[in-house]
Amino acid sequence: MVQLQKLEEFPANCSTVILIGKKAKKSLGDFQEYAGFLEEFLSSSEKFDYLKTADKMIFFIKEDQTNEELRVTGAKIKHNLRKKDKELSFHGEEEALYPLIEGLVLSSYQFITYKKDAAEKKNALTTIFLPETFSNKKLQELQHIFKAVFWARDRVNEPVSHLNATQLAEHIRNLGDETNLTVQTLEKTQIESLKMGGLLAVNSGSIDPPTFTIVEYKPSKPVNKKPIVLVGKGIVYDTGGLSLKPTPGSMDCMKSDMAGAACVVGAIYLAALQELKVHLIALIPATDNRPGMNAYTPGDVITMYDGTTVEVLNTDAEGRMILADALAYANKFNPLLVIDAATLTGAALRAIGHHASVIMGNADDDYFDLLEKAGKESYERVVKFPFWQEYGEEMKSTIADLKNIGGPNAGMITAGKFLEHFVKAPYIHMDIAGPAWLDKSDHYRTQGGTGAGIRLLYHFLRKIK
Repeated sequence: MVQLQKLEEFPANCSTVILIGKKAKKSLGDFQEYAGFLEEFLSSSEKFDYLKTADKMIFFIKEDQTNEELRVTGAKIKHNLRKKDKELSFHGEEEALYPLIEGLVLSSYQFITYKKDAAEKKNALTTIFLPETFSNKKLQELQHIFKAVFWARDRVNEPVSHLNATQLAEHIRNLGDETNLTVQTLEKTQIESLKMGGLLAVNSGSIDPPTFTIVEYKPSKPVNKKPIVLVGKGIVYDTGGLSLKPTPGSMDCMKSDMAGAACVVGAIYLAALQELKVHLIALIPATDNRPGMNAYTPGDVITMYDGTTVEVLNTDAEGRMILADALAYANKFNPLLVIDAATLTGAALRAIGHHASVIMGNADDDYFDLLEKAGKESYERVVKFPFWQEYGEEMKSTIADLKNIGGPNAGMITAGKFLEHFVKAPYIHMDIAGPAWLDKSDHYRTQGGTGAGIRLLYHFLRKIK
């Protein structure tokens, strides 16, 4: 991963320089021969340009841009770097530098683990030099954001052949070794003793056992007396079960169906790295969903962890089955707030595309306001959907307490109402099906797993008082 480093004087041999805003003229130093180009750029309407010479590359960026425009500009810089560029020196004010570097480094992510020539394809960029005036606190925050987002992207991009539920739990445990996170993983026999019927039903078609991982971050003197519980969908691969997904197209990227788990683990990991004063617990039910073995079937009635009976009408509505057990388990912590994150429905993707996550729930409006503000800050935007009682009526079964799918309309909301049944605390449901996976890069949101929701939840948790 690219390292950020502060220097009083930038190395004279650094061949790639980024100059931001009018104050950057004071930083030209040895690059005075480019002053004329800079003046011409500053008088133009362009926001971004660069000059390439035989031995140097100089980028010019105007500071009168939004943070998101600067993130996108950072991605453009990365795209225009030469293969030999290992070091970059940045000159400008911290306020503009921060989002610019955020976009540049996030866009540098690669998942090339399984390429034979991975060493040759690896990005050359290793170091970014920053002005001495750049705060240590902000530098550290950026480094921690990159670690958490890249960890999540790696997990989402990992194929199920190398990331089953047990392996996912092991990766989470490794984070506990690095930070002050407490990590406990329940194995299949413990899950059976808890009678988590939803998780066990989805797992019944697999030869690999399920896991249920509990992660806790409890700082000294947290601002919240009761914990905030984060719950993430950990379907490491989804075939749809006996309600098999059609192929090609709908199953190809289903290794990404644990992006909700990656999101909440990434968020609690980032909170621990940043030593936020917020008591957090993350719950990760994990399994694959396959049509083999003694797979659960449409028509089955499953008894969940809290005793609720659920009529299964579609085995491809499996995410809500495992989340329901975890949400009911969350009640034992008497939480202040419960937030789940899941790639739950195609309906959410069809409603608003890849540009935002769908949110809904019964929590106080103040929490939704904070989440929406966090979405604007991080540009991981959210759209609040209605959560009316009538949507829940669609989830009632004639032979059990609930059924696991509703009608053909508003599927993202009926799924949320199904999940609400299992939560006693104030509740927010996040359907991240749209932004969690991209078939092609969108500037600093790289192709494949994007790590969606981590920066959103981090900015949200920072606001908790």
